[in-house]
Amino acid sequence: MIEAKLNDEMIRIAEARHHDPFSVLGRHPCGEGVVVRAYIPHATEVFIAEGNLPLERIPDSDFFEWRGSGKNLPEHYRLIWRDTWHHDHIAHDPYSYLPQITDFDLHLFGEGRHSHAYNFLGANEHEIDGVAGILFAIWAPNAERVSVLGDFNHWDGRRHAMRVRPGSGVWELFIPDITPGIFYRFEIRNRNSGEVLTKSDPYGRRFEMRPGNASIVAPRSTYVWQDTTWMERRAAADWQHAPMSTYEVHLGSWQRGYEGEFLNYRELARQLVEYVTRMGFTHIELLPVTEHPFDQSWGYQVTGYFAPTSRFGTPDDFRYFVDLCHQNDIGVLLDWVPAHFPKDAHALARFDGTALYEHEDPRKGEHLDWSTLIFNFGRNEVKNFLISSAIYWLDEFHIDGLRVDAVASMLYLDYSRTEWVPNQYGGRENIEAIEFLRQLNATTHTEAPGTLIIAEESTSWPQVTRPTYIGGLGFDIKWNMGWMNDTLRYMGQEPIYRQYHHDLLTFSMLYAFSENFMLPFSHDEVVHGKGSMLNRMPGDEWQRFANLRLLYTYMFTHPGKKLLFMGTEFGQGLEWNSAGVLDWYVLDFPLHAGMQTLVKDLNHLYRGSSALHGNEFEWQGFEWIDCHDYQQSILSFVRKTDDEFVVVIVNFTPVPRMDYRIGVPQPGSYREILNSDSHFYGGGDLGNGDGPLVAEEVPWMNRPYSLSITVPPLAGIVLALSA
Repeated sequence: MIEAKLNDEMIRIAEARHHDPFSVLGRHPCGEGVVVRAYIPHATEVFIAEGNLPLERIPDSDFFEWRGSGKNLPEHYRLIWRDTWHHDHIAHDPYSYLPQITDFDLHLFGEGRHSHAYNFLGANEHEIDGVAGILFAIWAPNAERVSVLGDFNHWDGRRHAMRVRPGSGVWELFIPDITPGIFYRFEIRNRNSGEVLTKSDPYGRRFEMRPGNASIVAPRSTYVWQDTTWMERRAAADWQHAPMSTYEVHLGSWQRGYEGEFLNYRELARQLVEYVTRMGFTHIELLPVTEHPFDQSWGYQVTGYFAPTSRFGTPDDFRYFVDLCHQNDIGVLLDWVPAHFPKDAHALARFDGTALYEHEDPRKGEHLDWSTLIFNFGRNEVKNFLISSAIYWLDEFHIDGLRVDAVASMLYLDYSRTEWVPNQYGGRENIEAIEFLRQLNATTHTEAPGTLIIAEESTSWPQVTRPTYIGGLGFDIKWNMGWMNDTLRYMGQEPIYRQYHHDLLTFSMLYAFSENFMLPFSHDEVVHGKGSMLNRMPGDEWQRFANLRLLYTYMFTHPGKKLLFMGTEFGQGLEWNSAGVLDWYVLDFPLHAGMQTLVKDLNHLYRGSSALHGNEFEWQGFEWIDCHDYQQSILSFVRKTDDEFVVVIVNFTPVPRMDYRIGVPQPGSYREILNSDSHFYGGGDLGNGDGPLVAEEVPWMNRPYSLSITVPPLAGIVLALSA
């Protein structure tokens, strides 16, 4: 009969305060034999299965002990116990296993150089000596104790306390005999305050449907990819000189089921692939599908950096989505948010009772505008977390690129704040964030060749898309927010006043080739009271549609990759509502259907003409014909490669220009290959018809040859040499 009282170590375990339960629980030498000790609240009796050896309860406690020689006791024995609800259980003792995470993994993680930290942190299927289970691991350096909670232990933080790996802040526990699909959380006790927190897994790969927030152990994927051809071609592609027209999509409001329910990733894939293929886009960009608790954040307040949102299905369902896109030659880009994270108590905020992922000082650690927290990019483990997330999406889901959200907010310490802390040199640059971005780009380009990292950067920060080895940030593409803002500001003017704002159009060509630019008309331009793209255009109904057709023609002929947000391609009249569905019904009306047809034709023209996409990042691809005709608000220019050129004329007034003469690069017959005023698009059908336009030997605009053409009102035309 055991009469021993609990020692201090046991009391700390019973009170869920012990940092190393393995020093007490499990199998230990004892005199000439061994002692096996278990702590199982709610157990009425406990046995070692091998030999049916009974453990005795230490009086007035939930500790049970067996003492004996241990000669016939296997290293990994099983415990049988009956609980107070008269249920029987059998499982291997988790406290009979040695540490599983290698010192090398911990070393790289501590240095911030482990780009696959998700392979050992979080919840991973694992097997030891033929025994299968789940290896749980988490980084919580300021914890006094960390436990795994789940249905398998009645969410009792006393049951499965983890061991800490000294010097790393990493806690781990292998729990045998449990399988993927279980719900779990981590319970963390802060070592200074004693505060107990319940947290979702930062490295969790699947979460329960909101409003729940438990993590779910995801099984190893058995998905068989069918996109080998795409992946091989992507790795060797000359993407800088290839067309790239991106359709930005919010999956929850692009399309829904008959009863307003979310569609599964697989059904969304089938519908989107058919539509995007027909429309001629080369890529889909998804607003964040990383797990998030609040629908109206559109995914930008992330709580699951390794988990596709459960709103639309499982991780393998999402793999199917990407795979089907690739099989149909459509790339998939993902909005990714490393700049900030929400304050939700179950997630990263004050994860171990301290400012762990964020800064303690709110002048550095909080975005007041967004009521979110800023990652502490100076901590190696935080950088490791984010870079591992990026690699996870590129590797596990074959994502073709990441659009990095809110880069400007990362680069400047005084971004949208009056109180801020300067860097060590007294400047406003966030040196730690800069180094993180460079490491991110260098790592992704090394480990995922052919993928693109795209910066949403709204300032004039230099060399955003230049290599890190010459001092750049290392991004592939930068959103041209200056072009977008200037162009929309110009288009918002009544045409009679546009002559006074001509510089808003011409200014972009002063810097168009300083970076690798993408021209974005994104979701940000159709929310928060800005109105739809259509209703941002001035004039009556006909003029609004004509202006928008003109804008898109100008966009697709201007140097730079292209991006349009869903619904803008058919001129949706209402501002985007993420809680509803796009107004597809407006396609029953000719002007909307014509707008959609124009975007389709612009995509196919852009993709089929090397002159429009071959030199988008080089000054050799653009040449003004005339940028000075501000009084008539007309621009004319040439887009070209060594082998091909097209002539573009855009008229930003509702006045048709008859017998308008422009200089052209070469003699010969020209033909009109696109006219945004065509009746096919809902226009007035004024233009130059199907007949040839013969260049005359009349010098004009510093060119030896010229054409006399008709320029339709509020429209753009594209001319090419006849074959």
